[in-house]
Amino acid sequence: MAQAVSLSGLFRRGGVYYQLPGKLPKEALAALIGLIPDVTGILNSTGPNSVDGKNSGKDKLLQAVLEREELMPTAMGNGIALPHPRNPLIENAEEQFAALAFLENEIDWGALDGKSVHSIIMVVSASAKMHLATLQRITFFCRDENFCSLLKRRAPAEEILALIEKTEQGWN
Repeated sequence: MAQAVSLSGLFRRGGVYYQLPGKLPKEALAALIGLIPDVTGILNSTGPNSVDGKNSGKDKLLQAVLEREELMPTAMGNGIALPHPRNPLIENAEEQFAALAFLENEIDWGALDGKSVHSIIMVVSASAKMHLATLQRITFFCRDENFCSLLKRRAPAEEILALIEKTEQGWN
C-alpha cells in the first residue's frame, strides 16, 4: 500500500449520517454532500447555485460524483455503494475524507448483484495513489462479515469506527 491511510480517520473527518433521504442515487448523493463538513481546498468557496446555498465547492463535488456515476454505477454489491469523484478534488492529503451514510429507504443503484443499496461510503481523495489505498481498505471491510453486519443494522458510528480502528491497529 502506498502511504498508510487511516480509514477511521477519514470517516471521522467526513462523518457518519443516518436516515439520508432520497429515492434516486442523485438525490441521496446531493443530500449527503449537503451534510458533509466543509473541507478547505475544495469546499470553501461560495456561489449562488450551491447545494446548501453556501458552498459552490460542494456543487463541484456533486458534479464530479454524478459524472463518475454516469460512467458506471458505483454500487459494489451487498447493499453498499461507493461513490467518488473520478479525479482527486483536494490538494492536501490531510483534508481528504470519507463519509458513511445510511439511507432512509433502500435505492436501486444498478448493482451487479441486483441488491438495493442501504449504505453509501463516499471517498474524496487528494491523489490517485491515496484513492486506491483507501479503496483497498474499504474493499477489505466490505468483505468482512462483522463490518457488513454493522452496516446492515445501522450500528452507532462509534461502534463502526471502533471495529475499523481495531482492525487497522493490526495492520500497523
